[in-house]
Amino acid sequence: MEYRRTAVIKLDTPEGADASLRETVEQFKHCANTASEWCWHGDDGYHVTSKAKAEHALYDQLRDETDLTANLVQKGIRRAVEAVKSGVERLKRGENTSKPHFSADSAVYDKRSATFHRDHVSLSTVDGRIECDYILPDGSETPPTKYVSDEAFEFRMAHLQYRDGDWYLHASMRKVEADEESSKSESKHRTVLGVDLGVNNLAVASTGRFWSADEFNHWRREYEKRRGSLQQCDSRYAHENIESVGQKEYGRFEIYLHTVANELIEEAVENSCSHIVFEDSTHIRENIPEATWQHIWAFRRLYEYVEYKAKEHSVEAVQVDPRNTSNRCSTCGFTHDDNRNEESFKCQQCGYENHADYNAAKNIGLQYLRRRQNAGDGGAPVDVRLNRGTLNVSGEYVPPASVEA
Repeated sequence: MEYRRTAVIKLDTPEGADASLRETVEQFKHCANTASEWCWHGDDGYHVTSKAKAEHALYDQLRDETDLTANLVQKGIRRAVEAVKSGVERLKRGENTSKPHFSADSAVYDKRSATFHRDHVSLSTVDGRIECDYILPDGSETPPTKYVSDEAFEFRMAHLQYRDGDWYLHASMRKVEADEESSKSESKHRTVLGVDLGVNNLAVASTGRFWSADEFNHWRREYEKRRGSLQQCDSRYAHENIESVGQKEYGRFEIYLHTVANELIEEAVENSCSHIVFEDSTHIRENIPEATWQHIWAFRRLYEYVEYKAKEHSVEAVQVDPRNTSNRCSTCGFTHDDNRNEESFKCQQCGYENHADYNAAKNIGLQYLRRRQNAGDGGAPVDVRLNRGTLNVSGEYVPPASVEA
């Protein structure tokens, strides 16, 4: 059973922090109002309600115009998109509405821009991190003390608000307790989503869905060219701009990786998967020698995003040993270097042919199944989800119910 609570916590701000918090909130409102203006367009009926599209269009501009971290800029844009979505729904119902405008002194924080503790919080601001103690009422059963002091309640996100001369944290908290239904669900047959990472396709799922790395590789090359040109100029201006290019590069890539992470989680949820299985990236350069440092950074960052985002959907991200996942046949298990030729896979023993990355994604899922089986934990049976049907731990195909193989 899941319990959700909002704890309104008064903050004891350190001396000199008020100005930093005020400026952070002002810049956050600037991001939200700029995004609202861009998304709403006008009264012509065309409104942008895609977070990815808004971030792609506005992120670089707002990073240049503010001193906010990447996460707070993204949160400002997304806050506006959500408000525009609500406005569009009202318009569809024939209700009067107008372009959203943000005037309240508030900003949205999640676990990337804030570190929540039981007695204080560390907040990202335009002047770096600021730690604020909680001012809580006495009595362990008095809200918000009741929720903040209970280790079973987890901080999810929070709205920082300035009201009547004081700062408050409106923290969303969640507590999950096992009940009879959840115990029953743990014994149900579950499936996992295997994910292969690569240079040409950033991610390929065992369901057959591909996320091309074309855009990522294009911008990687563009930013390399810009850095190369600036490095030829041995001046202070050039060095400052090299740093700026790096910040924009990371910002652009982070937006793209957030989108891929969200879509991977959607794929897992739509296919009733309990786990998203990645290959361990610790020694990934040995498995993908052509990967640049940007690729390796992206692989690790993508896993981090999926790991923390998936928890909200009761899905767990895990990693497995990637050895032989590229040259092993997902159908018969025969492993040989000649099975794979660049992006093509053909088993030298059974003749199975498919895209090499798709075959690897299935093997990564199977690797997790074998790990569970070898652990002898006695858990419920788990299969690898495919685009149609599943694979069991023996590599045997199980067609979907009501669909002929």
